[in-house]
Amino acid sequence: MSQRGYGSELLGRTLEGTPEGTAGLTHMSVIDPRGGEFTDWPDWVHPAVREAFVERGVQRPWRHQSEAASLAAGGRHVCVCTGTASGKSLAYQLPVLTTFADDPDSTALYLSPTKALGTDQLRSVAQLIAGRPEFAHLQPCAYDGDTDSELRQWARQHSRWIFTNPDMLQIGITSTHPRWRPFFAKLRYIVVDECHHYRGVFGSHTALVLQRALRIARKYGADPVVIGASATVSNPAQALSRLIGEDVVAVTEDASPHGERTVAMWEPGFLEEVTGENEAPVRRSAGSEAARLLADFVIEGARTLCFVRSRRGVEVTAVRARQILAEAAPELVDRVAAYRAGYLADDRRRLERAISEGELLGVATTNALELGVDISGLDAVVVAGYPGTVASFWQQAGRAGRRGEGSIVVMVARDDPLDTYLVHHPEALLERAVEATVTDPTNPFVLGPHMLCAATEFPLTEAEVAAFSAEQVVADLAAEGKLKRRKAGWYAAPGLDPHGDIDLRGGIGGQVLIVDVTSSRLLGTVDTARAMTSVYPGAVYLHQGESFVVDELDLDDGLALSHPEEPDWTTSAREVSDVSILETVDRREFGPLTVALASVVVTSQVVGFLRKSLSGEILDSVPLDLPEHRLETRAVMYTLTPEAMIDAGIALDKFPGALHAAEHAAIGMLGLVATCDRWDIGGLSTALHPGTGLPTVFVYDGFPGGAGFADRGYEAFTEWVAATEAAVSSCGCDTGCPSCVQSPKCGNGNEPLDKEHAIKLLRLIGRLHT
Repeated sequence: MSQRGYGSELLGRTLEGTPEGTAGLTHMSVIDPRGGEFTDWPDWVHPAVREAFVERGVQRPWRHQSEAASLAAGGRHVCVCTGTASGKSLAYQLPVLTTFADDPDSTALYLSPTKALGTDQLRSVAQLIAGRPEFAHLQPCAYDGDTDSELRQWARQHSRWIFTNPDMLQIGITSTHPRWRPFFAKLRYIVVDECHHYRGVFGSHTALVLQRALRIARKYGADPVVIGASATVSNPAQALSRLIGEDVVAVTEDASPHGERTVAMWEPGFLEEVTGENEAPVRRSAGSEAARLLADFVIEGARTLCFVRSRRGVEVTAVRARQILAEAAPELVDRVAAYRAGYLADDRRRLERAISEGELLGVATTNALELGVDISGLDAVVVAGYPGTVASFWQQAGRAGRRGEGSIVVMVARDDPLDTYLVHHPEALLERAVEATVTDPTNPFVLGPHMLCAATEFPLTEAEVAAFSAEQVVADLAAEGKLKRRKAGWYAAPGLDPHGDIDLRGGIGGQVLIVDVTSSRLLGTVDTARAMTSVYPGAVYLHQGESFVVDELDLDDGLALSHPEEPDWTTSAREVSDVSILETVDRREFGPLTVALASVVVTSQVVGFLRKSLSGEILDSVPLDLPEHRLETRAVMYTLTPEAMIDAGIALDKFPGALHAAEHAAIGMLGLVATCDRWDIGGLSTALHPGTGLPTVFVYDGFPGGAGFADRGYEAFTEWVAATEAAVSSCGCDTGCPSCVQSPKCGNGNEPLDKEHAIKLLRLIGRLHT
């Protein structure tokens, strides 16, 4: 990588006039452009399909497109795993459209993790086949939560190509499969777009929905081929294979061209005369820095996407960018907007058109626009906070430069150990191989409900139970009276309707509706467990730029009642927890250090919340009385003998602060080795745990049965601890801050924390573990 090009010039103009010492640039490098490699159209492609692409400007396919398409046309499950804007859509469109041209009765199913991506791909197909008599019968149609009931019925009866998502496949298609029998009986292809996105609990649920859909199709006489499209992951064939339960071949060599790309790393500086918890220094927020960069790039005429981690953050960032423009370039204010999930369908479509057509110059968005939506001609991407995986970072970065021209990507660090580590160790992001996706379809909390669904679809044979690795789960369901054994297999008990009880996105305990009591307007929904940490009484909730304060949370009725208010403060929940060990799955001993993987029960309770000024200063702490929540999950844990800690220079009275600080830092850094976010996991540290009798630290998955994150932490313990020690010891604060050992969700108000002795503790573990 070199330091030159369009991006560095744009960033240089943005930094002109910035007061010395306030710019946060920590690294900048340039990825050189790359040319493309074309091939001839494969012989098996129908002439009408080839002509349709040529008319759209595709004279010849790139090599990876042709290779993947030919494998699928030959009957192989295939995953094409190449970079953003590498034309993965053509790789599945070629075999699907050729099959439609040769066999008008055939059908296809397209799945995407977001509605925006599905809509975009449907639009692309519709434009491709418009006016062509060979595809007049095709009638491609969306079938998702935005589709009205009449159109859904029409799509089921007439469409040969359905564009949907795993959620609707679960609740609206597999649950009523007899109505879909003609569609399933002729199903030739299932397209799984952006399949790297299916990880954790969502990925495990999606895997079982896909495997059940394949089972249904085969019961009706079809044998569909699965085509996966993925951003770069370390094991694309294995990732798709886990989703569908069958062998997959991967195409990974990207033959598409891309323009020069400048990558910059940015760390916000500390705020003067502002302190947070325990007098710790407070950095400028990633959102406010990203808003400034977004506004500056828009002023420079650069079409920019700004990715923000949360829905609330998206709204705040867009508002702040518009405020900056109102002062510096008022004519551009209306050319900046927010985009996120949760908007009404018409609003999303309007924003998507405005982005695509260039009416909007700057957009703050969640990862809703990360996945494949064809937005051409972007010049810049701002990533406000590491998105959790290397694959997601490059996916977001790849949204810029689609014209083959220069582009810039700026990653702005949040006040978080992992973000801080990455902006000071850019090689850990820019030169690191992308992760393997983590899924566990055998998680009994996930597998059990899907076995009930499968049994209501068709009786489960013993061979199918074995193929799902569900023997124990089925036995447990039978003991509960939910499954009945008969000659033909396992049947669901009468009266069960399990399809609607599954939340594929990992929600826990039902849904809570968030309502504006002044207008009776439904603002959004959240699952019960997360409701207690997000819409508790007194919480500030943002919706489409509007701010609301929650008045009441009624978990029995599933309602969070709120009113419009524009407070000059934010809120964050405080939670206490306890961990009990159920079973030690595996353990490794290193003298006084023991590292283990365990099944645990976490009992937690939200006990209050902090009110913070918009600058991050704590205003007060408000107590709450909410019910306990019980979670059975997986944890990676370690214990140390007191003697070893004392010999390492950690006095007995320093144990709690050292363990607590090390736990916080480890939670913040787990995302370096596992495809998770700190909000997906939790932790607990204690100087004397009753289950071990020793100083103990737990880091656990925040999902029933686990999501594979703790397992990955156990496997990569050496790398994880070494990076955690480096992040804490290299942080510029004196006694600990949110960039190293403070946690935004600590139930104890980040007390006690001892950065100095946490470093000694982490170095001790590193010495012992190696």
